[in-house]
Amino acid sequence: MVRTQIQLTEEQAKGLKKIAASRHLSVAELIRRSVDVILKTSTIVDSDERYKRAMGTAGRFSSGKKDISGKHDKYLGEAFGR
Repeated sequence: MVRTQIQLTEEQAKGLKKIAASRHLSVAELIRRSVDVILKTSTIVDSDERYKRAMGTAGRFSSGKKDISGKHDKYLGEAFGR
């Protein structure tokens, strides 16, 4: 295990203590489990992957309009009702 130190607000500390007590866990164990959930459910995409995805999408759709580059603001305004 790696020891770390964090700062919590009073409300956060009180809330964690209540939840930990209700689950018969230490606050540290509750935090470790919470971190596990975040790590399992979060997706981190690096900039190379984001670039590759964007390039794979570019040009795949067609609006049928020939003047998009010059009138994109007008078309966005129409699409979003502005």
